[in-house]
This record gives sequence, C-alpha cells and structure tokens, in this order.
Amino acid sequence: MTPASTTKRSAFSWVPSAYLAEGIPFAMVIWVAGTLFKDLGHSDTEITASTASIGIMWSLKPLYAGFLDMFKTKRFWVISMQLVMAGLLGLWASSLTLPNYFVVGILLLWLLAFASATQDICIDGVYITSLDAKAQGQFMGLQGAFWNAGRIFATAVVVGVAGYLQKKGMDARGAWGIALSVSMGTMALLAAYHYFVLPPGSVPERPKNAAAVVSTFKDQFQDFLKKPHLLGMLMFVFLFRMGEGFLLLEAPLFMQGSVANGGLGMCATNAISAACPHLLEDKALIDGLISTIVSLVFGMLGGLFAGKYGLTRTTLVFMAVCLNLPHITFYILSCMVSPGTPVALPVIATLVTIEKAGYAFGFVANMLYMMQQISPGKYHMTHYAYCTAIMNLVLIPTQMASGYLADHMGFQTFFLVVMAASIPSVLGAWFAPFPNTVDGATKPGAARH
Repeated sequence: MTPASTTKRSAFSWVPSAYLAEGIPFAMVIWVAGTLFKDLGHSDTEITASTASIGIMWSLKPLYAGFLDMFKTKRFWVISMQLVMAGLLGLWASSLTLPNYFVVGILLLWLLAFASATQDICIDGVYITSLDAKAQGQFMGLQGAFWNAGRIFATAVVVGVAGYLQKKGMDARGAWGIALSVSMGTMALLAAYHYFVLPPGSVPERPKNAAAVVSTFKDQFQDFLKKPHLLGMLMFVFLFRMGEGFLLLEAPLFMQGSVANGGLGMCATNAISAACPHLLEDKALIDGLISTIVSLVFGMLGGLFAGKYGLTRTTLVFMAVCLNLPHITFYILSCMVSPGTPVALPVIATLVTIEKAGYAFGFVANMLYMMQQISPGKYHMTHYAYCTAIMNLVLIPTQMASGYLADHMGFQTFFLVVMAASIPSVLGAWFAPFPNTVDGATKPGAARH
C-alpha cells in the first residue's frame, strides 16, 4: 500500500481520524484521569490541583511550534507522537500496580500532555496547509465533532470498560489497567492508519544553520505581534472558554460524587446504595455514548451553520450564547439532588446532553475565529499554535480552582459561579475584532473594531 506522502487523498479520509486522535489523549488527561483517581478514593481538590496543572503543556506550544516546521514533515511528527502516546498509555496502565501509582501516573500524564500538544500543532498544521479557506469552513464541523468523539471515546469506552470489569468482580486497579490498555491500542491503530492516509502538509523553507533557526523563530514571534487588533482578538480567545473551564474537570466529578456530598451518585461499581444510586457504567453511558451522538450531530450543525452564514459578529455572539447558556443544566441538576430521591437517569441524560450539544455547536466558532482571523499569514501553523496555547491558559486556573471551590462552596453555589464566569465569554464575542477577509470579501460586521 502506498503511503500518504505520495498519494492524494480526500480530506474525508483523514480529518475525522486526525481529530479523533487529538481528542483522545486530551480527554485521557483532563477527564479520564479524574474519573480514575476519584474511583480510587482521591478527593476533588487533590485531583483537580494535580491534573489541571498538566494543562500548561498545551500552553507551551508557542515555545517550540516553530521548530517543528523546520525539521521533517508535519505528518512525521503526528505519527511519531501517536506512537509515543500509545507507549505512555501502556506505561500508565502498568503503573497502577505500584504503591505510588498516583505520583507516577501524574508524571506520565505530563509526558502524555506534551506529546498530545505536539501532535495537535502538526495536525492543525496539516489541516491549515492542506485545505483552502472554503474547505476549512466546510470541514470545521467535522473536525470539532470528531475531536469531541475522541473525548467521548475516552469517557465512554475507557471508563465503561473499567466500570464493567469492576462489576464483574475485578479489583479497581486491575480494571483500570485493562481500560487504559484499550486507549493504548487505539492510539497505535490510529498511528498505523495515518501512515497511509495523512498528507504531509506544506513544507516551509528549511533553515540552513543554527543562526537561521534562531532568526526564523524570532521572525515568527515578531510577525505575530504585528497582526492588526491583536490584543482584542487574543482577549476573545482568552475569555471564550472561561465558564467552560470551571466545568471541564468538575462536572464529571459532580456526576460521580456521592449523593451525601451533593453529587449525582454515579459511583457504584458493584452494589447500588443510597450514596451511590447509579453505576459508574451509567456515567460512561450518559457522559459517553449518548453524548457522542449529540456532540457529533451538533458539532456538524455548528460547522454547517458557520459555513452557511459565515463567521460574523452576529454568528459569533450567537454561538457564544449556545456554548455558555446550557451550563445552567448542571445548576438545575445540583438543585435536584436529594438523599431520599435519586435524580432519575433519563433526567440526568437529558440535561447533561443539552450542555454537550451547546458545547459542540458553540466551540466551532472559537476554532474558526482563530483559524481565519488571527493565524493567517506567513507562519499559519505556528501562529495557530500560539492561539490555541493562549486559549488553554484560561483553562488552567479555572480547572485548578474548580475542585477547591466545589468542595468548599457546595455544588449549587459552584454552578452559579460557573454561570457568572460565562458572561465574559459572550462579551468577548461581541467586542471581538474582525480584521481579516475570508475568500476575498469582508464579512458583515467586520468593520467594527
């Protein structure tokens, strides 16, 4: 079979799998690790403080993204990092047999995050340099949908396997070891598949020596700073996911928390009790399989919506509202928790999937704005990496604080804080500059800076 480097292939053959591969390791670090450690008895404060800090790895991309463009191809880095991540996931599975598994696991997660961030830079680079502006918009919904599918694969399949094996009598660490091995095998298969289908992306002019490397790196940074209305655009990127940042780690922990502590009690692994009236498998089903379908559908709808109406101030604000308003569903769920009457699974499923639908639909706007308004230019891939790194910066403090706030405020008050934190996202969308044209024409609303 001919490798992708010598064969022209449809974007349909690689965009879904590439962004599935982006979503899986991110979800393993941000969500699955929390579920695993919660199941093994660690507190929300300990979990969020340890795992959220790892998110800094996705914000370090500007420090080395430019160097990836100087050596080998984007495709080479993507496949290499996928193989590295498969190995790290296997080591994580093995480490659960150790007495200090928590510390070892956190160290491995740091390495996994670095490999994931490196992969993300180059997948985005392949996407940006292999597709024109029209195709970027057309495939943005598919891109977002399959990134979410990667998240859901991790939170549904991996968590579901762990819950199922424990229900069958396996000890928790052994069950999680097998579940993590599933993710290891999946990443290895994706690497093999991408060897044959992933295009190399454009190859920039190579630096001739060390001085040229330094000069290129400096030029990339200076060129980024020269972009018109940069501060306003970066403020939008930084604020857009503020409310979501508080939810990312804590919402799944709220679902898994015991009813006695104000959670939904989706924590039973063998026997139902008053504190855990629902199985961990139910959490995997709702936060996983059901949400997969919803996220795929609404991610595609978000892409179609943006493709039809264009990215304007009106559509950006509308999609920001779609992303943030559904956060209220978790406040509603927290108000329904009662030790005597567990919240019914259909109610949990409905409200959680409403939030997932809004997230998948609205998230498309964020990525398209960075791709079409901020990063275009001589160093498109590198500058897009700058944008995603800055976007991730707001997630680190919000995620780290979320467990502490939920533990000390209680879930009801915490979810009100989430709603308040969502307001800057909509304001950021309203005041976001639109300095660039798309397909040769300024979109409506672009004149207001």
